[in-house]
Amino acid sequence: MAAVSVSSRVFVLALALLAAVTCRGCLAAALSTKYYDKTCPAVQSVVRSAMARAVAADPRAGASVLRLFFHDCFVNGCDASVLLDDDVSSQFTGEKGASPNLNSLRGFEVVDAVKAAVEASCKATVSCADVLALASRDAVALLGGPKWNVKLGRKDARTASQAAANTNLPGPGSSLASLVASFAAKGLSARDMTALSGAHTVGRARCVTFRGRVNGGDADAVNATFAAQLRQACPASGGADGSLAPLDAETPDAFDNGYFRELAQRRGLLHSDQELFNGGSQDALVRKYAGNGAAFASDFAKAMVRMGSLAPAVGTPLEVRLNCRRPN
Repeated sequence: MAAVSVSSRVFVLALALLAAVTCRGCLAAALSTKYYDKTCPAVQSVVRSAMARAVAADPRAGASVLRLFFHDCFVNGCDASVLLDDDVSSQFTGEKGASPNLNSLRGFEVVDAVKAAVEASCKATVSCADVLALASRDAVALLGGPKWNVKLGRKDARTASQAAANTNLPGPGSSLASLVASFAAKGLSARDMTALSGAHTVGRARCVTFRGRVNGGDADAVNATFAAQLRQACPASGGADGSLAPLDAETPDAFDNGYFRELAQRRGLLHSDQELFNGGSQDALVRKYAGNGAAFASDFAKAMVRMGSLAPAVGTPLEVRLNCRRPN
């Protein structure tokens, strides 16, 4: 009897492991570019129009929405959990207060406006997670970057995890090895990681994230002239933590391969940026992207599709939220 019991437990464990491995691709299999063809056929044009208005009003809006998508998918899958507000009454603590997000993430009002436009067209049909995925694609395209077909059918989480956000999101001081490992944990390759890092061709970063780097912390890995320029607004002490600098000083509001050209000149703003071109395994790929914008655009689009297929854990309570900031 004992032998049978042990065998049964081993068999059950094997099935569980098989299910876990198989379900890493469950979301990808369920998503479809035609998901809303019958229930909300205008969703793509509605999102595109709303994003066009947002980017026209504030060019930074595109980079902000794109970053929201990254920070959402890397924490328990693409489930719009990053959009949830804290709820003191129910003692719910969201991801906005996590260290990588606090005083850093922006664009929530843009997503609210896009969601409102979608709700006006198709009530209670399109998830916030899908709105964010579409808005991110359109943000890139509106800033001059590539387009890709967004697979849809995601659902929204009813909960969020500040602890997971603190653990899973790579920081500005990350090493190359840490970056590769973080992306590998999500099923993304080192090539995906380098291509996706190219999102830093748009957007800004706060002084607090690069102060140490330009004030001697990375003296052997940063262009001296570049560092001296940045120290004017971000000195070792006395400067405002919130002072902003473009992640790509060459073309800060254009989605192109300027970021990689900057890395090749050791002008990466963040330590984690320059780690992609610092005598390591990604140097050749950075050189390729720096000289071939089409190759970067193609790889970025493919990597965005793969990242956008990251699924919430099996059993996560899901719904289509009417308001992206709170559960129904």
